[in-house]
Amino acid sequence: MAQPEYLRIAADLRRRISSGEYGPGDQIPPIPALGREYGGVSETTIRNALRLLANEGLIGGRGPRGTRVQPRPPIHRMPADRYRSTPGARSTPYTRDQGIGWSEYRLDKRFERVQADAELAALFECEVGERLLARHFVFHDNDQPTQMSRSYVRWSDVAGTPVADPIHEPWPGGTRAQLASIGITVTRITESFTSAMPTDEEAATLRIGPGVPVLRYTRRHIADTGRIVEVAHPIVRRGDTTVVDFVIDLDE
Repeated sequence: MAQPEYLRIAADLRRRISSGEYGPGDQIPPIPALGREYGGVSETTIRNALRLLANEGLIGGRGPRGTRVQPRPPIHRMPADRYRSTPGARSTPYTRDQGIGWSEYRLDKRFERVQADAELAALFECEVGERLLARHFVFHDNDQPTQMSRSYVRWSDVAGTPVADPIHEPWPGGTRAQLASIGITVTRITESFTSAMPTDEEAATLRIGPGVPVLRYTRRHIADTGRIVEVAHPIVRRGDTTVVDFVIDLDE
């Protein structure tokens, strides 16, 4: 089956953007000029091709003189040791992932008390209905939102402590340091990763096109007693600019 014309044109424009023929900020020719360049196809075909590239976050700002190529955000690596902390440092795993200082970090937060549903109970290995503190976060690198998450802790652990008060966020050292401040020692962290297209809320919050994939992962902090003391479900980042690094040491 022949490929639809708009997909062929979108693929060629994508290639030209990727190669640098059209760089960030450059204008792609207006629709009539593109129609002539691609063999006299209809304006509708060109619009469909451009709409696809806009959904992927490659172009934006359509106007009478054409459409501009969007700047590509930098690649961010998530190293395997990002949860190792430096005592007294004003940093978190997020700031280390982003390579930014404390003054460049901003956190939007909203706290609420909830009860564990079946999914959260399975993740916590607790009873359905256990009281939890849900913490909704949006992480900003300067003014750019790059990560969002829902983090849950057991209400019985944090009630009446500074951890339950959003005024203390962001907390230097992150969740592990928070829990240490109330006498909980975390000795293991697990993460499970999936990828998908964004929900409307994720696309709007992270300011990405609906065609930009996201990386979603579930994280659990586990205490030295083996008890699961925090579940972040999910953590969401744009998937096209996030690299997760793993280190696997093998015995000789």
